[in-house]
Amino acid sequence: MLTSQPLLHAAVLGLTILQALASNTFIAAVYEHAVILPDATDKPVSPEKALSLMNKNMDILEGAIKEAAQQGAHIIVTPEDGIYGWRFTRETIYPYLEDIPDPAVNWIPCTDPTRFAPAPVQERLSCMARRNSIYVVANIGDKKLCNSSDPSCPSDGRYQYNTNVVFDPEGKLVARYHKYNLFRGETQFNYPKEPETVTFDTPFGKFGVFTCFDILFHEPTMVLVNKLQVDTMVFPTAWMNVLPFLTAVEFHSAWAMGMGVNLLSANTHNIGTAMTGDGLFTPEGPATYHYNSETEEGQLLVAELNAHPRLSPTYPPAVNWSLYATSIGKFPGGNDTFPGAVRRDIFTFSDLKFKDGNYTVCQGDLCCHLIYRMSNQSKDEVYVLGAFDGLHGSVIKYHWQICTLLKCKSTDLKTCGQPVETAQTEFEMFSLSGTFGTNYVFPEVLYSGVQLAPGEFEVLQDGRLKSKHGTSKPLITATLFGRLYGKDLPHPLRTSM
Repeated sequence: MLTSQPLLHAAVLGLTILQALASNTFIAAVYEHAVILPDATDKPVSPEKALSLMNKNMDILEGAIKEAAQQGAHIIVTPEDGIYGWRFTRETIYPYLEDIPDPAVNWIPCTDPTRFAPAPVQERLSCMARRNSIYVVANIGDKKLCNSSDPSCPSDGRYQYNTNVVFDPEGKLVARYHKYNLFRGETQFNYPKEPETVTFDTPFGKFGVFTCFDILFHEPTMVLVNKLQVDTMVFPTAWMNVLPFLTAVEFHSAWAMGMGVNLLSANTHNIGTAMTGDGLFTPEGPATYHYNSETEEGQLLVAELNAHPRLSPTYPPAVNWSLYATSIGKFPGGNDTFPGAVRRDIFTFSDLKFKDGNYTVCQGDLCCHLIYRMSNQSKDEVYVLGAFDGLHGSVIKYHWQICTLLKCKSTDLKTCGQPVETAQTEFEMFSLSGTFGTNYVFPEVLYSGVQLAPGEFEVLQDGRLKSKHGTSKPLITATLFGRLYGKDLPHPLRTSM
């Protein structure tokens, strides 16, 4: 006797949920997608042509989703812009948008596609989730009509939002999030009037949703982590890597450790715009990650994660990020300082003249302390201790405090702070700390070749970032990123609406 398709689906779904409930872990996946981009145009294409492009990208995403499910994944995150790409104006993106309802309507697009306005993208994503019995997180565009009674209504009579959607293993829409912190180039989209704090519950923990540039700001991320106590964040992104501090794998891993949650980071892949780097990051470091700036290929990552990291016996203890640094005064070394630019940020640097030593560098309210010993210093390489306390960014300004042990691009001190991907010098030990004025500090160590250093460093409760047994590879940077959200300037684009 043949089992009917609905009964088979229910049986598979039930087994998936039971497996998740039976363990304190779950299997997560992210896919770094080499997006098929639209042709550059200043005129909107037809809805049929827009859907044709989106289907080409969804064909690839569907293959990744199926493979992830076959590897046992309970959830998969796909990238920001992963279905239609970028290169849009407000007018040219319109054919790619759909009206996405509030998840409270209890809708499965795969089984009820005509309930609302035509939504072929939502229907297909819903069916991908349902057929593979997996949570699917995707990034698409939402459109909402408005009229003159709304004083904020755009002149074309509609709002357009950069939007994440989540479908559960039945294909039901369970979450919709409108990106709150748009990057300066996202003029095709509107800002939500208020930040949204979107969560969804699963048999394997509570999840929060946010997008790309959001990760650098207080809302909605801090509300999700601190107030709503999510276990895991899903994070579609289109992250353009910026060495030495803001490469995707480097900062996203640091953020997960600093915030004490899992971060499922799915990046777009485009070498021409320096987009690569995704991973499954935990409070204890990366479970797995990928960085490839050489080839135009997508990449699926799958790993088992703790469903409730705060309850883990190995969960990192709370850190007082300024305790050690404020207790020791200043080290005698490092009196000779010089300014150096990391993009537009002017750091105070001191070069490490010897194979080992103790240094202090200060800027503003921040003093950074370093104890180090090199195991094999290359004659062709210079390292510095750097401090930055100020506003970062050009149009959108937010307040950083950064302490960094950093390799310069060359022996010319004027190159300190310029991007560099390779090194030859290894360290027998280092200990980095700072007098941070915030509890939001993100630690990371980056090795030659833009490689992370999982398990090779630790953060002590007194705020020191220390190597455990020296570096196994040449070092590019060891960094503590601090965020003083209370000193951010108002967002000029969002507040001008």
